[in-house]
Amino acid sequence: MSLKATNNVATNKYELEIEVSAEDFEAALQKAYLKARKNIQMPGFRKGKAPRKLIEREYGEQVFFEDAVNLIYADVVNDAVKESGLELVTRPEVEVTDVSKAEGVKIKATCVTKPEVDIKDYKGIEATKTVKEVTDEDIDAQLNSLREKNVTVETIDDRAAENGDDVVIDFEGFKDGVAFDGGKAEDFTLNLGSGQFIPGFEDQIVGHNAGESFDINVTFPEEYQVEELKGAPAVFKINLKSISKKVLPEIDDDMVKDSTEFDTLEEYKADVRKKLEEANEKQAENEAESAIYDVVIEKLEGEIPQEMYDNRVNEMVQELEQRLRPQGITLDLYLQYTGQTLETVKKAYEEQAVKQVKLRLALEKIAQLENIEVSDDEVNEELTKMSEQYGVEAEQIKQIVALEDLRRDVAVGKAAELVKDSAVIK
Repeated sequence: MSLKATNNVATNKYELEIEVSAEDFEAALQKAYLKARKNIQMPGFRKGKAPRKLIEREYGEQVFFEDAVNLIYADVVNDAVKESGLELVTRPEVEVTDVSKAEGVKIKATCVTKPEVDIKDYKGIEATKTVKEVTDEDIDAQLNSLREKNVTVETIDDRAAENGDDVVIDFEGFKDGVAFDGGKAEDFTLNLGSGQFIPGFEDQIVGHNAGESFDINVTFPEEYQVEELKGAPAVFKINLKSISKKVLPEIDDDMVKDSTEFDTLEEYKADVRKKLEEANEKQAENEAESAIYDVVIEKLEGEIPQEMYDNRVNEMVQELEQRLRPQGITLDLYLQYTGQTLETVKKAYEEQAVKQVKLRLALEKIAQLENIEVSDDEVNEELTKMSEQYGVEAEQIKQIVALEDLRRDVAVGKAAELVKDSAVIK
């Protein structure tokens, strides 16, 4: 392989002119022949035993060209990229421009490279830290949440159903006296007044007692999703099997003692206030940090290739798939559930991806400008953290993670701390 030229054709874009010698191409042709011959049948020869020259004479000397090029082009292009010293942000686009036994192979690889960026005035960035005050309403919300966790269910058999009750019903719907698909269920639990069913359905259950069977009359909305039911009158036969209601406990010492580690309501409220204050402090820190990084992003100078943003969006989609996998949900199923397409998901990630790419480039540049170095001990410390996080031996992680990439990540983290530590927080 020979890298003949490295041509800068646009900002962050280069074309590599690569040549494979006739000798190296001949070796690739022989490999392609040996790989393919077991499937070639020629008159007078056992299958897989036909000589290469005879096959080429029969089918043309180019018969193995494509396979031979496929065998070598990946390594050839990778070697050329290394020799060029370019840092690519995506796979190069490869075009074979000429192939012959006499001249070998000529390849053009179009490469998108990492941009040259600059940043100034990244120290002393001003940001506002606003800590939200914990109110009595915030504490009450936590108390009500605890109350909801301790709810009990009381069966109602001495009165008719009311809004707010939970009822268990069997039902079947009829249009013009004929049952329709999707209109039947048994042992269905419905909270009256929730609006889960079409208008009029739940209201007509109110006032009936457990054990009653009755009909209700409704009209489907004009915008109903089932075409044949849009605006149609229908009758539902109802069997009201049971009525129950949720009973919330009193917010007092007894509830607290029964469901928390505290003995009194006041102790619990004090702990809630403390935790909310800590959470608000953390949120304020995160918001101030985000504001600092937004300024860093604004200060970044340079033309960034779109491919970097696209790559990050694709990575975010892959991360979504990984989060869904433990739940047994595929990306396609998630898209169906949420009524989205892959394109709408990617579109939603675009703004975040742009910020992340720019921030990473900015912090890498700051690390370079500040001559930030990362020791082997710091790399090993990071490996240990990853080992503990994923429950995998550090040596196994070394087989997966490129140490130079990890070293760069640590440097970026140190650059981020430098920017935060130098910021002026008001």
